[in-house]
Amino acid sequence: MASAESVKPVILTAMELSVAYGPQIVLDKASLTVHEEDRIGLVGRNGAGKSTFLKILSGTLDADSGEVARRKDLRVGFLSQEFTLDESINVYENILSGAAYIRNLLLQYEDHSIDSKHHHLIEEEIIRHDGWNLERKINLLMKELHTPDGARDIATLSGGEKRRVALCRSLISEPDLLILDEPTNHLDTDSIEWIEKYLAGYKGTCIFVTHDRYFLDRIATSIVELSDGTFISHRGNYTDYLINKSIREAVAEVDEKKRQSFLKRELEWMRRGPRARRTKAKSRIDDYYEAASAPSLEKELDVELIIPSPERLGNKVLDLKEVGMKIGGKQLFDMFTYCFERGKKIGIVGKNGVGKTTLLKLLLGELRPTSGVIEHGERTEFNYVDQARLLLNDEDTVMLAIGEGSEVVRFGRQTIPVWTYLRRFLFSDDRINTKVGKLSGGEKSRLTLASILKNGGNFLLLDEPTNDLDLPTLRILEEALSGFEGCVTIVSHDRYFLNRVCDTILALEGNGEVYISEGNYDYYVEKRTSRLNALKIESDNAALAVRKESAKQKQTVKKLSWAENKELELIQPAIEAAETEVERIESIFASHDFYDKYSDQITELNLKLELAKSEAEKLYLRWDELEKKKALLNSN
Repeated sequence: MASAESVKPVILTAMELSVAYGPQIVLDKASLTVHEEDRIGLVGRNGAGKSTFLKILSGTLDADSGEVARRKDLRVGFLSQEFTLDESINVYENILSGAAYIRNLLLQYEDHSIDSKHHHLIEEEIIRHDGWNLERKINLLMKELHTPDGARDIATLSGGEKRRVALCRSLISEPDLLILDEPTNHLDTDSIEWIEKYLAGYKGTCIFVTHDRYFLDRIATSIVELSDGTFISHRGNYTDYLINKSIREAVAEVDEKKRQSFLKRELEWMRRGPRARRTKAKSRIDDYYEAASAPSLEKELDVELIIPSPERLGNKVLDLKEVGMKIGGKQLFDMFTYCFERGKKIGIVGKNGVGKTTLLKLLLGELRPTSGVIEHGERTEFNYVDQARLLLNDEDTVMLAIGEGSEVVRFGRQTIPVWTYLRRFLFSDDRINTKVGKLSGGEKSRLTLASILKNGGNFLLLDEPTNDLDLPTLRILEEALSGFEGCVTIVSHDRYFLNRVCDTILALEGNGEVYISEGNYDYYVEKRTSRLNALKIESDNAALAVRKESAKQKQTVKKLSWAENKELELIQPAIEAAETEVERIESIFASHDFYDKYSDQITELNLKLELAKSEAEKLYLRWDELEKKKALLNSN
């Protein structure tokens, strides 16, 4: 048991929260305590109420009953799945708006006298949040999360681009409590790994919902499961949670068997109608009724995700021969040759914008390559799960979305009732008649899969299939795809999913090549690391050879040339002038009225400062080179 000293102070307590949407109860007198520096991964079925709970914590939604007690002056930041951006300002200004607290501190610092007590306290708070480097931190976030250019208009952005901007805005605020709802959606693998490192070192408290199991494993210090309207807390990461949950369920199953055995035995006794010892008999009867009234153990249902058996593929499935694709003058890939085979499970990976979805559309025949040839097998039938999820009409009921007016659906070579089919995807009777627009994001995702997978096909193309699926459904999807006898090609940033399903990785690394790696995603990463290390060693050896040759040439020189002597004579004043310019610009940033006078020149001044620093550094390095050369000649 942890010592009292190791328990961090409480910053928030949710007490007996209740929320219901009609007959559906999502929170049932649920309570949770959050401590400083907790990193809580919130898990549970889609529709269990995770997003609802996060909204209540953030203060954007009120519970039907119960309350949330927050520490005084607690600052909360929230990335919702239904976030909004201000379309009247650009990308950079939207991100900067998340730093309102820091900017307000900077303004207060300017307004207070340097001798005042408040001036010192404000300065400490600015230093604590690294407020003097706000511009640099924003630029770093934009770079690592691959946001669009800061000058872009919000209205011109895609959904994924907007989400990355919103994530930057949430992170730059550096609140005491950071609440993130699916922060890894629409991020490439490099960005997800960067976010993991960022949150691992985050000084505040974080509560997050994600379907990325590696993310949960590496970040969470505790897992809170929302099930049947209440919270079950587990210390440790996601792996610890799975172990603890399996033990908990095993104990509950043993207890339920004991209860059922007790009820059966006591029922037989009651039927015999014992007459003696009536006081004891009454107590025994009371025990029976108490046990009988206890709720039965209900096992969680899993999606019965069955993909129709595919028609057998021919010997030729799909062949790419020296295929190249250029869009908007950018060469995405070139001279790509690959033969898809029956039974292969192929993962396509790479950063956002390198052409992964474009490659899928080339395979489908929706786009034509700018060079090379794509040959389709005669028996190849594609089934495409689109990332955009545009196949659902919000006004349709779930029943209509799948049945399209019929009571049955064609499932591969079978015909089954629509209700039976939808129950496989965990749609209860009351949800089957619900309009699509009223479903949660996860329910919509399950419905999309149900709609598309019933169409069959022997070559499945899945573009980010894991977005919005809950963790149990992901495991079922992994098993269904692993057992699929046709060909599967998946674009995904979910590393765990790629490792479970794929036996080949096609990596678009942004250099115009498609790197083919047999094996799962971890094996590809291992090989890529080896390649990059080998390239670094090769580059270092080449640089060393250049330095040795340069040193050899220096030793043959008898004295500095006239031009070098003249350059050495003039370089020191040039260094002083460059350093003076650096000091001048830095003094502008440090001025008390900086934001009043220069708020519209921040980007321009930062650029001038970087150029001045670069010039000073370049001049200094040249001066050092000439001085060392002069010293070497004088010593010979």
